[in-house]
Amino acid sequence: MKKSGNLLSKDGTRSVLATLISILIGLVAGAVIILIVGLCDSKLGLTEAWKGIRLIFFGLLSKGQQAGRLIFGFNSTNIGDMLFRAVPIIMTGLSVSLAYKTGLFNIGASGQYLAGTTASLFIALKMNTAVVSPWIVWILAFLGGILAGAFWGSIPGMLKAFLNINEVLACIMTNWLAANIVTWLFEGSGLQCTEGTKTQVIWKTSHNGVATAKMGLDKIFPDSQQIDGGIIIAIIIAILVYILLSKTTLGFELKACGSNRHSAKYAGIRDKRCIILSMALAGALAGAGASLYWLSGTTEFHWQTYLSLPGEGFTGIAVALLGACHPIANIFTGMFMSTLNVAGSKLSFFTGYNEYITDVIIAVIVYLSAFSLLIKTWLGKRAKKAEEKKIPDVVYTSKNMPEGAKPPVSENTGKEGNEQ
Repeated sequence: MKKSGNLLSKDGTRSVLATLISILIGLVAGAVIILIVGLCDSKLGLTEAWKGIRLIFFGLLSKGQQAGRLIFGFNSTNIGDMLFRAVPIIMTGLSVSLAYKTGLFNIGASGQYLAGTTASLFIALKMNTAVVSPWIVWILAFLGGILAGAFWGSIPGMLKAFLNINEVLACIMTNWLAANIVTWLFEGSGLQCTEGTKTQVIWKTSHNGVATAKMGLDKIFPDSQQIDGGIIIAIIIAILVYILLSKTTLGFELKACGSNRHSAKYAGIRDKRCIILSMALAGALAGAGASLYWLSGTTEFHWQTYLSLPGEGFTGIAVALLGACHPIANIFTGMFMSTLNVAGSKLSFFTGYNEYITDVIIAVIVYLSAFSLLIKTWLGKRAKKAEEKKIPDVVYTSKNMPEGAKPPVSENTGKEGNEQ
């Protein structure tokens, strides 16, 4: 049979198109919002609105202003900072994606992220780097963050496996437990930064000589103060998650259990183990994202702010949904979300708008990401209709019957059909 040449007939193509349509609609909606705000505010006007719209689409390439006109081009500072900020949301996106692929909805990435933050910062700042090499401390802190996230993720997994408690409810509970435990632990930790008038801020890990290696990226993006090898590690982890889910027996068991727990159990798969392991792995990925971010040596942890939950965990849900929960796609959707954050900061710097307007745009895209499956289904229906139009209805008679074939049998008489 001849294969169809219609691109929409391919599931992967439909997923990519659904994501791109969701993003485009979100950006257009953001542009409309900027235009309306500009026209309604006498301090802004149409000129500032036009600047704002261009910055939303091309803010990553903005280099400055000259005589009131925006200048665009390659900006190593913006791109390097974007890659750095993308790391934690790529990892939380992977966390949500892995759980979703195994039939679970991990809304607890924020709590798991906090658990990883706490463990990695305590290890990185408490260990004596005069005795233990800083790079060994970095590895221990990174592994500590992963294990802490895995432990925190396994709690909803155990509640789901043994008590059949919905993982969404259990994750919400563990999120707020993590927020309060983190505040309590850091309050008496002795790790507070004492520089200047800073309060409720934890030292950067570089204070103890611990920082993520640049891995040569500082040569490519020399003007970025934040870029490090974290983005390379995140990409490697995304590839490993893809291999785990697609190419291994364990990945097959996890997905089979997610598709139908009872059928998987009947087939000999230990369903309880799979559920706990899925949530533990998801938690480990979120914890790894926190470790990569805070072990950079360039960021300070404001522990008191975590009486509320970190946004990285919830942004990770949008990253996962926009990427159709595909581990490799999460890399690109995470970078896109990070690009919007950079564009927001440029928007407030070069225009009279505040950067929070990008939060509105991100919120629109987040809502649209939930409808990406609907868009994908719609594209699938269009592809099916297009295929049906290409296939003619052929009526076989004794004249055009293929050689060796028998005439069709009439349903009413049971006799061979006559020539029409």
